[in-house]
Amino acid sequence: MLIIPAIDLRDGRCVRLMQGDFGRMTVYSTDPADVAMKWQDLGAERIHVVDLDGSRAGIPQNKEVVRNIVRAVSVPIQLGGGIRNMKTAEEYLAMGVSWIILGTAALKDREFVEEAGRSFDGKAILGIDGRDGKVAVEAWTEETDRSVVEIARSYEESGFSAIVYTDIGRDGMEEGVNVEATGTLARSVRIPVIASGGVSDVRDIEKLKTVEKYGVMGVIVGKALYSGALRLEDAIKAGRLKADKG
Repeated sequence: MLIIPAIDLRDGRCVRLMQGDFGRMTVYSTDPADVAMKWQDLGAERIHVVDLDGSRAGIPQNKEVVRNIVRAVSVPIQLGGGIRNMKTAEEYLAMGVSWIILGTAALKDREFVEEAGRSFDGKAILGIDGRDGKVAVEAWTEETDRSVVEIARSYEESGFSAIVYTDIGRDGMEEGVNVEATGTLARSVRIPVIASGGVSDVRDIEKLKTVEKYGVMGVIVGKALYSGALRLEDAIKAGRLKADKG
């Protein structure tokens, strides 16, 4: 299982939010590129970057910071936040971003999402953020009546290489991954799933390993790494161990 450290950007800084709440934010670094190099040095094989400002504005707000991260490391970057049209997607891929993540646009502009999924040869990832099984959009400020599984299934033929599924209620809380919901989604679609939200310690990685067989290919880890509750080296080691039967 791939362990993917997260770098969330706001005003050019590396931050973490609690449950997507911009009012509950902790700043961890003023040099996100330096943070990316740290995760690379500790063994990260992929890094997850989110332009939080872009998520709310609908257009990129930290593009130069993203460029600095891409230049600083050799490991691939998956990026979300403010990617709402083909021009933005193409600019980021040309910059060296390995995968673009399309989230809010999945509900707001289906034509664009399907075009991007089919056009970029596996370089597009579908981002689905959910609370109590329902999808939320616009940096989690707007909830919908569409289910996570429903949205995921509707894009199965659109060429996405993975789905990043974030449990909003657990994101940044270090209360444990929603293994059941993640496993349910993975069993419901043919697209590999990347879990996100709630990782508190290495036991959460071990729990996710029990649903890896259903198509859970990785997990994004954020606050637990920054708070010191989880070492990236330990998470990577757990992710490579054979899962217990169950």
